Amino acid sequence: MYLFIISAEVLFWVFVVLGLIARYMFGLKKLGGLLLLCTPIIDVLLLIAVFITVSSGMEITTATGLAACYLGITVAFGHRLIKWADVRFSHWFGKGPKPERKYGAAHAKEERTGWLLHLLGWVIGNALLFVIIVYVDDPQRTVSLEGIMSTWAIVLVIDFIVSFSYTLAPKKNKA
Repeated sequence: MYLFIISAEVLFWVFVVLGLIARYMFGLKKLGGLLLLCTPIIDVLLLIAVFITVSSGMEITTATGLAACYLGITVAFGHRLIKWADVRFSHWFGKGPKPERKYGAAHAKEERTGWLLHLLGWVIGNALLFVIIVYVDDPQRTVSLEGIMSTWAIVLVIDFIVSFSYTLAPKKNKA
C-alpha cells in the first residue's frame, strides 16, 4: 500500500507539471487543462486499491490508513496546490506576475483558510477510515486505523494553534 500512496503522490505532481508545461511552454491550453483534470483519477485509483485491500481480507496496516489520509488531504488541498503551481509556472514561463508573499492580516487569513482545508481533509479522511472500520467489523484488523485517527486529531489541534497564532501575532514583512 505504501507503494500505491507514493505512486499516487508522484503521479499527482507528474500530471500537474505536464499540464503546466503543456499550457505555458507549448501554449497547449486544452491539453494542459486535460492533464490537470487527470489528477482526480489518481485519487480514484488509490481508493480502488484501498477497497481491494480491505475487501480481500488482506492485512490492514498503517499504510491503508495513510491512504485514507492522503485521499482526504488531496481532495481538500488538490485545487489549492494546482493553483499554487499554476501561479508560479505562469510567472516563470508565461510572463505572469510574480507571486506575492502575504503578510499581516492577509497572511493570517491564508493560514486560517489552510487550517479549514486541513479540517476538511481530516473529516474526509476520517470518514473513509470510519467506513473501513465499520465495513471490516473486526477491531483486531482495524486497530492501526484508530491510532491514525487519534494521531491525526492531535496534528489537527497543533495545526490550529499554529495557524491561528498568526491572527494574534501576524507575520511581518522584513523588508
